[in-house]
Amino acid sequence: MDPVTGLSVGRIVIGVGALAAPSATARVFGLDPAGNPQLDYMGRMFGARELALGAVTLVSRGALRRNLTVVGIAVDGADLANGLIELGQRNVTKLASGMLVGAAAGAMGSGVLALVQRRATKVS
Repeated sequence: MDPVTGLSVGRIVIGVGALAAPSATARVFGLDPAGNPQLDYMGRMFGARELALGAVTLVSRGALRRNLTVVGIAVDGADLANGLIELGQRNVTKLASGMLVGAAAGAMGSGVLALVQRRATKVS
């Protein structure tokens, strides 16, 4: 499976989870939904974004797929920065920050790898 397809499927799975069970998904990432009841609202917003981005990228081809991959890298970069900001402000635990930053960094890495592979394929 190519990195964009894998990343898209992962986004869809996480998105569906966050929409269907936002508290459980938040706990997977080390967050405390009991301590912040508004987290379900934000979790559903996150879920909708992930589901939409994953689905549209999965079905796209060519330049549109490349552009959506770049959008995904930017979104994941913002998530990574947010995880570091929240850690610095001590709004999340080190474990939660590690989970959130790690997931965002992994997603960014998959996107960048896909772009590099695509460019290498076109050059060859």
